[in-house]
Amino acid sequence: MEKIWRVKEHDKEAEKQLAKAAGITPLVAGLLRQRGITTPESARRFLSPETEQAYYDPFLLQDMEKAVTRIEQALADHERIIVYGDYDVDGITSTALLLRALQRLGADVGYYIPARQEGYGLHSDTLTRFADSGVSLVVSVDCGISAISEAAALAGKLDLVITDHHLPGDSLPAAVAVVNPHRAGEAYPYRELAGVGVAFKLCQALWKKIRGEEFTDDLELVAMGTVADMVPLLDENRKLVKEGLKRFKTTSILGLEELIRVSGLREQTVTAGSIGFVLAPRLNAAGRMENAAKGVELLLTKEREKAAALAEELNTANLERKTVEQDILAQAEAQLSNIDTEKARVFVVAGEGWHSGVIGLVASRLTEKYYRPSVVINLADGKGKGSCRSIPGYHLFDALTSCRDTLLQFGGHAMAAGLSVAADKIKALQEGLELFAAEHLAPENYQPVLEASEELDPAALTLELLDEIALLEPFGVGNPRPLFLSREIHADNYRLMGEEQNHLGFEVSGVRAVGWRMGEDVSLVQGGSFDMAYAAEINEWRGTRYPQCRILALREAASRRIFPDRNILAAIYRSLRDMDKNGRLAVSTKRQIAGQSGVSEYTLTCALRIFTELGLVQRTAEGWILPPPPQQKLSLDASETFARSAKKPEA
Repeated sequence: MEKIWRVKEHDKEAEKQLAKAAGITPLVAGLLRQRGITTPESARRFLSPETEQAYYDPFLLQDMEKAVTRIEQALADHERIIVYGDYDVDGITSTALLLRALQRLGADVGYYIPARQEGYGLHSDTLTRFADSGVSLVVSVDCGISAISEAAALAGKLDLVITDHHLPGDSLPAAVAVVNPHRAGEAYPYRELAGVGVAFKLCQALWKKIRGEEFTDDLELVAMGTVADMVPLLDENRKLVKEGLKRFKTTSILGLEELIRVSGLREQTVTAGSIGFVLAPRLNAAGRMENAAKGVELLLTKEREKAAALAEELNTANLERKTVEQDILAQAEAQLSNIDTEKARVFVVAGEGWHSGVIGLVASRLTEKYYRPSVVINLADGKGKGSCRSIPGYHLFDALTSCRDTLLQFGGHAMAAGLSVAADKIKALQEGLELFAAEHLAPENYQPVLEASEELDPAALTLELLDEIALLEPFGVGNPRPLFLSREIHADNYRLMGEEQNHLGFEVSGVRAVGWRMGEDVSLVQGGSFDMAYAAEINEWRGTRYPQCRILALREAASRRIFPDRNILAAIYRSLRDMDKNGRLAVSTKRQIAGQSGVSEYTLTCALRIFTELGLVQRTAEGWILPPPPQQKLSLDASETFARSAKKPEA
């Protein structure tokens, strides 16, 4: 779906003052102000968290003293301890981090992570099995805050220490200790820790109490879990990730070293981006496709050969995950071809045997592509298990709450959720979600926005400026990579790159620009002036460093973005009729149609939307269909898009 492009507002005078006081460029001062950093002191802390900010005292967390005391007792009495985690990357790294720390303290410790089919969280039957086998203490990581009935059932049989970061309900489990920065009345200075961050605070507290030392081990695991769980990379999280990223090149964790190798990152610097898009998906594949225990074993093993084999296995599982995901996505899109995706408020698709480990990823893909809340459901034995993803303005948990009578179970938050539903209730669920959307969303909510930090000519990029921008890293949730916009530019030396010729390269203002997997946009840069949204970075090649624009989006420049009037629409429709072969256009892409029609792709996109609303064109999974021309004369005002354009200029 086409996005509205805009640039964030700036207070240039305030940026100049901050730049002068903090000794930075006005551009970086503006980027800091966009993050709510407005004083020289806060700027210094943000740009140099490793030197300007200490870790917060772990004993500020409620129940931390109780947790440490109970674990100390277990260590002294040689009790059997189980670390109980979750099957995502946050849970895997939390489990490995705490288990490795307890082993260093001499604990008799093992771990457990439920298979995805068992479901998230603590399970009474599993805890009972532990109690019956001689386990006396279970320490949860990244889960347990909602285990009210499970904790009550094990009272007197097994002690629980719960560490979690998910939002608690009205009551807490009856555990020895509940360590969670989101507890009511919490005095801890920062609440947005990931599960692995809370586990790290427990390790810090244990080291401080037992050894009188600072705990700084395995920060690479903390960085991986924090980035993968998409918590804000601000405050203490920022320090944890920035410090952890430094450890990847010299890590002593064999499994992580082998995972870096199979991921093709051995010769590269690991960044938050490479964790999120390269390393974490491979570690996550263990829990998605098989059992997350393989991910924990990878991070625990002390045998090089075993580490290499497990890393290869996870790499293969990730490839399988991609194949399964693409297959389900194709089936989901085939279902969507039967509806008007422009008018639908919410997408609900379902299929038999869709892998429950990837339906959340498919929901994300649909939401990214169509900018609609999406629910993807795996059907089996008359029931469906679904994953949901949303857009700003549509609160998924509230929407599902409004449909609670159609659901067996649900949970989640504003942007992501999960549900269980009887197969015969899916239609009622969709109607309920559509009704909620009609009541809470306006037409503009369905229009995605590309918001740039600054309008910047690539000619302004210098190595010195890029080094200063790099001080803002690590980038992620809460601290996005700066996005720059350059308008009405022209490409020099454009070319296709890569073995499959699917990457785009060109120069603009003497600076190299690269668009990975954007080869199909070569005709856009050939056609004249265009706008470019890009991330500014330094590329290093054979010891040489130079500025580079990593292209994130391209579009035709305003001079080419002409909304079609009646005459242009008539000419385009005649051109479409000329391309018509037995009711179907003989071309497959809008770019090809635009080329043959002699108009810009933007103009054609608007025209096709208008024609679809008037019933003159139908879109299918295979392409465009032209029904027989109507007998009666049509009014263009019957098209919402055309009528709206008369009142409001297109952004």
